[in-house]
Amino acid sequence: MTEPLTLAEIESLARAAHEGQTDKAGRPYAEHLQAVAEGVRARGGDPDQIAAAWLHDAVEDAALSEQWLAEAALSPRTKDIVRAVTKRPGEPPETYAKRILATPGALLVKEADLSHNADPARLEVLDPPTRDRLTEKYANMRNLLGLNSSPTTP
Repeated sequence: MTEPLTLAEIESLARAAHEGQTDKAGRPYAEHLQAVAEGVRARGGDPDQIAAAWLHDAVEDAALSEQWLAEAALSPRTKDIVRAVTKRPGEPPETYAKRILATPGALLVKEADLSHNADPARLEVLDPPTRDRLTEKYANMRNLLGLNSSPTTP
């Protein structure tokens, strides 16, 4: 059996997979991945959750394929969390939230993701309509997930 990837290897892989991508504010996408991984660690997340944080958008953004995820030297729990937090085209937010809540370890990863996405410093550089739309979207998801209404930044 292949040795599982280390967190350092997963970080390098995620950074390479998202190379050249930027977030809505024009920042390198790897900064978001790092913030989510650090948010998971700060919230007491374990190595499986930290690994999933680095990979949380990889399949959704087509940076890595579902086949790659299936074959990767990752724990089954990390794979389950990545699949849980991967939004599917046309999927209602309620269905997405239920899958996250049903997957052990996924809520912490999504909470860290939402917290970073809703960071006022990130949102303030966006145009007002985009900022308002995203603020409402993130608040709605926090509500569906049963998270408190005010995001916390680690």
